[in-house]
Amino acid sequence: MTETRQDGSAGGTSPATYLASVGTALPGEAVDNNTLAKTLGVNAEWIEVFIGTKTRHFARDLATGTVRWSLADLCAEAAGKALAAPGVDPQDIEFIVLGTATPDTLMPATVNHVADQLGLDQVPTFQLQSGCAGAVQALSVARSMIASGEYRTGLVIGGDVCSKHLDLQRDLTGAAPGDLVNFVLFGDGAGAAVLTDEPRGQRVALREVLNRFTGLGREPGQVIEWFGLADRHEDRQALREDYKAIEESVPVMAVEILWELLGELDWQAEDLDYLLPPQLSGRMTRLITEQLDVPTAREVSCVAETGNNGNALPFLQIEKLLEQMTDGQKALAVAIESSKWIKAGFALEKTS
Repeated sequence: MTETRQDGSAGGTSPATYLASVGTALPGEAVDNNTLAKTLGVNAEWIEVFIGTKTRHFARDLATGTVRWSLADLCAEAAGKALAAPGVDPQDIEFIVLGTATPDTLMPATVNHVADQLGLDQVPTFQLQSGCAGAVQALSVARSMIASGEYRTGLVIGGDVCSKHLDLQRDLTGAAPGDLVNFVLFGDGAGAAVLTDEPRGQRVALREVLNRFTGLGREPGQVIEWFGLADRHEDRQALREDYKAIEESVPVMAVEILWELLGELDWQAEDLDYLLPPQLSGRMTRLITEQLDVPTAREVSCVAETGNNGNALPFLQIEKLLEQMTDGQKALAVAIESSKWIKAGFALEKTS
């Protein structure tokens, strides 16, 4: 199948890839800043001003620390919604790709628990260990598999349960802002999409995917430790973040990604109807969107309401996008992983 663009011209010899449906899952009720501040013993106004995120969702109970949803639970819920959408048949799924930074266990891979919950058997499964670029990497893998001609339909999932890395009982009195940010920035959630080789369901063409490591010689912006039996009693922080480096680097990288994708697509900035900017926090996303400076494109963001739930974010954005997108409209998404600096993004076009 040769890809054909809206104007009828051939778009190359590679088979087209289409997004047929999307589903998302957020655990429990939204937790507002006052509730979170009371639990952590921090200032609610500081959360609002410094982070700019109003609510988030947690898979753990704030009072007891009890885990109420696993990552597999959330991914299966999101995927179930995508598979139940019009134009999609679960029996057509030929492979599953999951992108996450926070798997439930090192073994077995969380993707296999998801497949089990969905009742999908005898299909290839893949799990990519990655931060905020993981969902885009999963889209890229799925797109390549479909473009190969060997597969026609696949399930792509992204999600994270960040709260399991935070000690909610820790005394945060006097903690530095760079340490506190990890307790108020993140949330939990999952998203999924069904990709096909022909227009079905939502009929949105996945025109381009960018995924590039750019961290050669650079210190990580974020580190999440894994503690095994031999080092579980060490006193190093489980999660640490260089928020200053992220604030300095991400806006610059976002602009570079925008223009690189536009160049690959031979699109102009004014061609964009929607812009899906990186979802670091409410405050940072506002700053990044201002620097991207595409006034003709409508911003599609969710982080102020969902918190930074990592690999769920692109699917949450796409879900909001599909509520507005009409035939012929174009959207471009920018994503950045600051753990070891990865540029990522993708472009969507609604077909008739």
